[in-house]
Amino acid sequence: MTKAALSQSKLAIVGAGLMGRMLAVALAKRGAQVDIFDQTGPEAKQAAARIAAAMLAPLAESAITEDAVVQMGIYSLPRWKTLISELHIPVFFQQDGTIIVWHRQDSNEAERFTAHLHKNSLRNPRLANAQALDHEALQNIEPEVAERFNQGLYLPNEGQLDNRQLLDALVVELDLLSVNCHWHSPVSPESLRDLGTYKQVIDCRGLGAQADWNQSSKILRGVRGEVIRLYAPEVKLRRPTRLIHPRYPIYIAPKQNDIYVVGATEIESDDMSEMSVRSAMELLSAVYTVHSGFAEARILEMATQCRPTLQDNLPAIHIQKDKGKSDLMMINGLYRHGFMIAPAMLDCTLELILHGESKTALDLGLSITTEKSSLGVAACV
Repeated sequence: MTKAALSQSKLAIVGAGLMGRMLAVALAKRGAQVDIFDQTGPEAKQAAARIAAAMLAPLAESAITEDAVVQMGIYSLPRWKTLISELHIPVFFQQDGTIIVWHRQDSNEAERFTAHLHKNSLRNPRLANAQALDHEALQNIEPEVAERFNQGLYLPNEGQLDNRQLLDALVVELDLLSVNCHWHSPVSPESLRDLGTYKQVIDCRGLGAQADWNQSSKILRGVRGEVIRLYAPEVKLRRPTRLIHPRYPIYIAPKQNDIYVVGATEIESDDMSEMSVRSAMELLSAVYTVHSGFAEARILEMATQCRPTLQDNLPAIHIQKDKGKSDLMMINGLYRHGFMIAPAMLDCTLELILHGESKTALDLGLSITTEKSSLGVAACV
């Protein structure tokens, strides 16, 4: 589809979380008529993107994730600067690196982590080298952390943004671009395909698409994440800080106005119930060991959400073509890396829509499959 053809096309997006909103804005800017549907409202209260620290940390994540995700994270960092600069509403964005610290009893764990980062940096020259910090260097770069730690690591170039500011700013863009937003409108992609009025239907529902993905070759599951939002005016951390710990490694992401988002890794569960006492105690105890000022912090929110994850923990795009129906594009599996890789996923999707293929996806190792049901053919693009 050429840009001229796109400007005359009508497309539907189901799911107005992070990817749905970003894609609707991008398509509308290119002249498409876009309808977006979501079962909730513009506040995105049930979206995984709302319950996130929105850290953009490909080097830190390289210790626990696959190379394709790291490549997408590296690609996405400069794209975030451009995307945010084009918004009419300001969004907090920071790229001052990440601090890694650990307690003395966890030195062996820190050595393994450091060795893993070093190996990844050697294999991928686009990753910056982690810098070892003695107490003096730590004092200079993050003085309040140096009150309790004698050493650490500094991961340059990594960043973060404010996820909720971004979601709100994208709603403003949708309105300015005259995107037809159907809030509180649960619909199935199949019902929209059957209408025949859309050139393409794009499924961005995350876990809401679980049944549809589970009928294909990839199984979609939920992975539970838990975060606590704190108001801590006595703490003045400058950049995201991670604590290495064998049982409950945590991250602390400082936002504007003395707000801190604190979370851990993940729990293999699709349980969306409230946070347990054990989780709350472990998170709060760990964050207090990083900075004593958190003792007087106010708990603004304890939140849980399940992130959509495919069986290989990698994102994927699946395209379905059926004679007599609108084409269906399913985007899913962003897992815990949604914000880190979203611009890469966006650009790959736009290339697919405009050209029918994506060189960027090939370069980054993003899985794209196409199924032509009427012919019984499935192929990898």
